[in-house]
Order: sequence, then C-alpha cells, then structure tokens
Amino acid sequence: MRTAAEPVEVRRPSAVRALTTLLAVTAAATIVVELLNYWYAPEQEFGLAVRTGWAMLRSLGFLVLIGHVKRGRAVAKPFGLILSVTTVFAVGRLLVPRAGVPPLPGLLGFAVLTALCVAVVVLLYRSEAVGGHLVRHRKGLVVEGGVISWREVVPKRPPVTGWLLTARVAAFTYSPLMLVPALIATGSILDGRISAVPAVLFWFAAGIAVSYAVLFCTAFLMRDRPWARRFLVVITLTTLAVDLPLCWWLLGVDGLVRDGAPLVTAALLTLYSLSRAGHAPTPPPSPSSAR
Repeated sequence: MRTAAEPVEVRRPSAVRALTTLLAVTAAATIVVELLNYWYAPEQEFGLAVRTGWAMLRSLGFLVLIGHVKRGRAVAKPFGLILSVTTVFAVGRLLVPRAGVPPLPGLLGFAVLTALCVAVVVLLYRSEAVGGHLVRHRKGLVVEGGVISWREVVPKRPPVTGWLLTARVAAFTYSPLMLVPALIATGSILDGRISAVPAVLFWFAAGIAVSYAVLFCTAFLMRDRPWARRFLVVITLTTLAVDLPLCWWLLGVDGLVRDGAPLVTAALLTLYSLSRAGHAPTPPPSPSSAR
C-alpha cells in the first residue's frame, strides 16, 4: 500500500487574502475595544469583567475563522456571519453605562469594530472570488484502490443549503449565551443572595442541556429531516422561555438587555434561516433503478 502525494495548493485569490487580513485586524480590534470599554467603565464589577472576557474570547473565533477561510471551508460563511453579528452585540451591550453617556473612545472603537464586522460579512457573501473559494469540505484519510491519501472528504449526506448551515451555527451559540449570564448571576450568590442558588444551578444545567439538544438536532438537520427543523424551533423557543425570565429575575432589566438581546438575535437568525432554507433537491433515479 502506498501513499498519494499531497496536491500542490494554488495561490488564493486576492479577495481571500484581503479577507484573512481583515479578520486578523478585526480580532485585534475586538481586544482593543473591549479593553477601552473596561478601562473607561465607571464601575468595574464582576459582571462587566465576565462579559468583557467573553467578548474578548471572540478574537479567538476570528482566528479560527481565518483557518476555515484559508482551507476554503464552506462553513466559513455562516460562522463568519454569526461571529460578526454577535461580536457587535457583545461589544455594544458593554458600551452603554448604567447612567450617563458612553465615553468617546469607546464610541469610536465600537464604530470601527462595527465597520470591520460589516466588511467581513460583505466579503463573505458578496465577493464572487470568496464564494468560489469557500466550497471545500474537511480533509481526512481516504483509502481507495490500495492508496492512502489525505484529501477532502465529501459528506455522504445529501447537499444542504447555506441557510441550514447558518441555522446550525446560530443554534450552537445558544449554550454559551446562556452560560455567560448564569456565570454573572453567581455574583449575586457571592453577595449573599442564597435564594438564587437553585435558579443559578438550573440555569447552568439548562445551558448544558441545550448544547446536547442542539448537537443531536443539527446532526439530523444536516440530513434535511423535516422533524429536525421542527425540533430546532422547539429548542429555540424553550431556550428563550428559560433564559429571558432568569435574566430579568437575577440580573434585572440591565441584564435582560445586555444578555438577553444577543440570544434573541441568535434565535431570530436561526428561525429566519430555517424559514429560508429549502429542502435539498432529490437526485433523479438512476436508469437501473427505474426499470
């Protein structure tokens, strides 16, 4: 048994190279803007520190997205859309203080970061060169004809639309968007609000359960099972019904706006993507099967 030689990679289009540079700049800008917001915040409390840390972790998401873009992965489009939209919300919710007006450096940084995220989405969805590049699947070991090769593995499932991929990626954000405010709510326990312990524990358990439910559901969603679409709608509505009241009760109106709005945005994007996603076309029967 022999091993096939790795194919020589062709030079990426200029639009793809520009996109990778833009993503690197956006990752750096996310860190800078978050540090500015935290520096100028009048109250540097526990909740602000958690939200700032979570928002800064999104810079790692942009680095992961760079890897997907370089490899030409089709999942880069929905991943980039979700990452850009939620980054704007994650930064925007920390920009406005509880009282007064936002500081000018924070406003300028937020404007720059928003422009960068918009540019990322435009390149991902409007550039023909980028769209033609992002068509590949993951690579893996393939044994064929006595030859072992490391090459693209075409999924055995039927082809799915980009909207289904977007719904899948958006649904995967439910769990972290629930766990972050649950972690912030532990601050109320540390302040002596012992009655909140059961609710916070339930919040954590619900966030973990949602991650497994979404993982199970989207596995069948990618196979375009109609029941999986309905199940994802149920998961979405249940997630909102659990998270939003807990945000309001444990974190107040401020927490409901800061932590509930990103989840509502992800849920709306999931539902919209499901409504736009058409069923994968059924391949025509082969001549042998038609006999």
